[in-house]
Amino acid sequence: MTRPSDEQDATAGGHSRRKLLKIGLGAAVGAGVIGSGTGIARAGGPNDPSSPTIAYKVKNLSGPAETGPFASPWTDLGIPVLCPNGTMLFVGGDTFNGDHVPQPGEPADDWRAPVGLRSGSADLNNLRIDGSVGGGHANSLVDEPHNPVGDKATTAIPSDVFVVDGVMYMHLMRGVIYDTHHTDFWRSTDNGETWEYLCQWPGDLHGGQFQQKTYAVAGDGYCYVLSTVFNREVDSGMLLHRVRKEDLGNPDAYEPWGYADGDWRWGAPPTTVFGVRKWGEICFRAMDGKYVLTWLNMNPLSIRAMVFPLPTSDLTKTLEQTMILPGAPGQEVGNLVASPYGGFVVPGSTFGNFHIVVSQWYDSRNYRFMQYKVHMLS
Repeated sequence: MTRPSDEQDATAGGHSRRKLLKIGLGAAVGAGVIGSGTGIARAGGPNDPSSPTIAYKVKNLSGPAETGPFASPWTDLGIPVLCPNGTMLFVGGDTFNGDHVPQPGEPADDWRAPVGLRSGSADLNNLRIDGSVGGGHANSLVDEPHNPVGDKATTAIPSDVFVVDGVMYMHLMRGVIYDTHHTDFWRSTDNGETWEYLCQWPGDLHGGQFQQKTYAVAGDGYCYVLSTVFNREVDSGMLLHRVRKEDLGNPDAYEPWGYADGDWRWGAPPTTVFGVRKWGEICFRAMDGKYVLTWLNMNPLSIRAMVFPLPTSDLTKTLEQTMILPGAPGQEVGNLVASPYGGFVVPGSTFGNFHIVVSQWYDSRNYRFMQYKVHMLS
């Protein structure tokens, strides 16, 4: 894959990922910057299809025109969740007002995380931000003071938002970005307008591999949880747990899937189900009688998907399908995206009509989340 080294600029006049991770407030915002480089990366893993899946951009969902009216021209992630009232809530990460994303040394203008940006329509062909939690000013969904920690600051990055039996749940990673102190879990019974704290987990649990969580709501009474370290520069396994729906807020009720005594079983010590990689964002969903995992793959850089029949399927033998590839700014077409990350499944998707939310950030005025439609997902 062609991309800058850690000490090179992500784009002309930009900042390296390593520098952005170090400087914190005013730069290490959102889920992070990935340099697009001058070439196009081609996925080439042993389980990749012979050619990328076909995808194309539907529209920008955030930006000055789309979310500026809600004091949120600069935001990312946009994890989509279908609310009980039929609206679609997009939960954004680090969010700012002003005429650009704050740069190193600049004060952050109205920094909030996370925020809730709402589409009154949940139609995949008619998604648009026409409201927010907070009205004309999207408020932070939970209290996050962005406390200084050395030359950085704390934040609250969402890793998943989902609904079980009419109740919304949100999982957040707290602390300095990529140095998670703890994660916490919240619920809402009013379509995301207010949130109630449920519980938290220490950031070093399971060697940090329980930081970034994503939940598939199954029809058997369980939610299945995949998790990794939240740090793109650290090798991490991927763990699988299950928890009964009524026990989502009880940390002791999460049961690991692991390998012991020559076999895989529930209750064994947690064991990585997908080898060890450097992971970006992950999204796990039950859909059309199967399960789908989408994720930001770091090497080679791409947003990928896998479809499998059971939560306990052997992911090491499951086809990895490349949906989004990195492209150069100004040369984006089809599934080529400058500095892509995210890749969250939009509720209402089917395998024949599959939509994801993709983020990008490559300079101070290109920081957004977008809707992409994917064809040929197997």
